[in-house]
Order: sequence, then C-alpha cells, then structure tokens
Amino acid sequence: MELVFATNNKHKLEELQAILGDKIILKSLKDIGCNEEIPEEQPNLEGNANQKSTYIFEKYGYSCFADDTGLEIEALNGEPGVYSARYAGEEKSSEANMGKVLNKLAKINNRKARFRTVISLIIDGDEKQFEGIVEGEIIEKRRGGSGFGYDPIFQPNGFEETFAEMNLEDKNKISHRGRAVQKLIHYLQTL
Repeated sequence: MELVFATNNKHKLEELQAILGDKIILKSLKDIGCNEEIPEEQPNLEGNANQKSTYIFEKYGYSCFADDTGLEIEALNGEPGVYSARYAGEEKSSEANMGKVLNKLAKINNRKARFRTVISLIIDGDEKQFEGIVEGEIIEKRRGGSGFGYDPIFQPNGFEETFAEMNLEDKNKISHRGRAVQKLIHYLQTL
C-alpha cells in the first residue's frame, strides 16, 4: 500500500519508515510535488492532524495521513501542547524551545510531562484518528545527541535515558509516535 505522509520533517519521515518497515510505502510531500506550507490553525492536536490530512486529500487526491504532536507539561497547564514546534517563536528552534521550557520549570518541582501524538488517516475520504501517549518528566539539563525537538530533556517513565540518548529502534518501541503508528498499522491490516 502507498500512503502519503503529510510532513516536510525528514526526521519524522525516517522515524516512521523505520517503524513501518516494508509494509507500507511512504511518500513525502516532496514526492507528490507539494511544496507549500500546509495550514495548522486548529486549537488542538486532533484538529491540526485533520486539517493537514484533509488538505492533502482534497488538493492532491492521495490517501494520506498526517500527525500532530505536542509536549504537554503538567505544571505549565499542558504547555507547550499544540504550540510545541513554535513555543519560543516562529523560527521553530528546538534549542530555544527547550530553553524556554527549562527556564519556566527552573523553580518548579513537578516536572511531569507527556508526549502525545494524534494521527489523522484519510483513505478514500474517510477519516480515522489514532492517539499515542508516553508519560515521563522533564529533566533539568539536556542529555543525548540523537532524536529531535524536545528529546534531550524528556525522560520517559521507567527509563534512565532521555529520548535523545536512545537509539531510534528503542525509542520507536515506546514513543508516542510509535504507539500511534502501531494503532495505525493495526487498522491498515484490517482493510
């Protein structure tokens, strides 16, 4: 089966292709000639994932899926949430985003956080959504050199390593995106 993954983020594409293996051939936005910025104007992850997948299906006619992911920090009332990518500004700097989180949590003991991914799959105009969550905490200093986004400051519950200290295979087994994708794969196998 061929599916378009509505993203320009090569890290997400690599991560998902590693999870999917050869079960599904993923096409990127570049592969279908989509070079424009896809709108993400909704107030929640579910709405943004739907907006992106609907855009690709309606404009390009491909069955596709899109995801939206947010880091939700308990002591910050769920921030950065839907604004995770541009938390510290429109330039979408991971370093600046992590810096803002660490500054806001500097004098706070409750460091509970979770990553949440919502995937919107559209096949022939019908949408299904899948959610993946991983609970953890924000550590005090960045650790690790792999991964992307907030991975160097997020340590999942039950592990000594941050996401940025794990290899991709281990991270995919427990990550929010990995869990949502497993639900997506399970659904696709029932078609």
